[in-house]
Amino acid sequence: MSRTEELIQRRTAAVATGVATRGIYAAKAENAELWDVDGNRFIDFAAGIAVNNTGHRHPKLLAAVAEQAEAFTHTCFHVAPFEGYVKLAERLNAATPGDFTKKTMLVTTGAEAVENAVKMARAHTGRSGVIAFSGAFHGRTLMGMALCGKVAPYKKAFGAMPPEVYHAAFPNAYHGVTSEMSLAQLEQLFKTTIDADRVAAIIIEPVQGEGGFNIAPPEFLKALREICDTHGIVLIADEVQAGMARTGKLFAMEHSGVAADLVTMAKGLAGGFPLSAVTGRAEIVDAAPAGGIGGTYAGNPLAVAAANAVLEVIEDEGLCARADEIGTRIKGRLSAIAERQGMEAIGDVRGLGAMIAFELVSDRASRAPDAALTQALVKEAEARGLIILPCGTRGNVIRLLPPLTTPMEQVDEALDILEAALEAAVASAARAA
Repeated sequence: MSRTEELIQRRTAAVATGVATRGIYAAKAENAELWDVDGNRFIDFAAGIAVNNTGHRHPKLLAAVAEQAEAFTHTCFHVAPFEGYVKLAERLNAATPGDFTKKTMLVTTGAEAVENAVKMARAHTGRSGVIAFSGAFHGRTLMGMALCGKVAPYKKAFGAMPPEVYHAAFPNAYHGVTSEMSLAQLEQLFKTTIDADRVAAIIIEPVQGEGGFNIAPPEFLKALREICDTHGIVLIADEVQAGMARTGKLFAMEHSGVAADLVTMAKGLAGGFPLSAVTGRAEIVDAAPAGGIGGTYAGNPLAVAAANAVLEVIEDEGLCARADEIGTRIKGRLSAIAERQGMEAIGDVRGLGAMIAFELVSDRASRAPDAALTQALVKEAEARGLIILPCGTRGNVIRLLPPLTTPMEQVDEALDILEAALEAAVASAARAA
């Protein structure tokens, strides 16, 4: 029995079934490479789901965390605050879009950031309604689930959701949902379901994560900004997956020129250490009463040290430009593969920066999803040494999230593996048919 097989058995016996896992048990990792307990090497195009934007074990992050560990590892910011937290807040206030006075709070997970952003919006407006979008993912907590626009697996079997959470259609050009259609549905919500004067916040991912890497058109985000301004609604940008240089900008909202009132971030913020943040208009962030937001582990000193180092690495190593360079290489290769005879399964290639996805279909004319081929491709790529992730409300999208520090020769190696894996998965599907 291999070490992997042994660990799979132990995991099955000891770990909750609802915690979904893959069959790769990590032993070590370095930048864009990962080795499992049996010595197999993988190129990591998942990056811990957009967490390791600066790669596994970046030397500057490790040094910053080691230095902080020599001083202290936990005080609870509520009990004994420290300078690193204040410094990170100052940097995020300056870095997020918007020419207005901002403040920041730090927590631990993306879901916590979203929950606290909603609390701030409700406290500021005195309203309770929240609008999200189809295909959205905002976390697995109770409010996060309610905001999600995807039932399985995030809402399935968990009963009633919190009230006064509503959804409008997210624009999706590939499937014929225009910005105008989405805005019309939003206005219909105001007429038939909830008065705009009862809406505290509209929350949106500028590039959807779990929903399929769908990009919100700039004109749509500009229209949302106008609607929020007209009705006194707080606009929340969920940058948990798209932020921290992933799309070629520090924040994905920068592509549209629109500034949200509140920005939530996590994942790539601390390069693998658990940290999240809400940054936004000072008057909104300050609406919560003292003690109403925060947490025991919120703003952990080690994670804060890592986040300060991440911001330095992004700037010093030009990772926004690097994201564009990597993304251009990937999109070009995928588009070339899609034009080949026999590769009609690739229905769409899309993305910003190094946040790239392609949609697999059984028929390009009808654009019918091919979820089975998607799962087969993930498995085949893994067998050949490449870690990739599926996503999308129909389970037929492959998302590629390489570390922004990935050497270009490894990007090309990964794309060679991906192409060979897709050829094998398509051929296997054809034989089965």
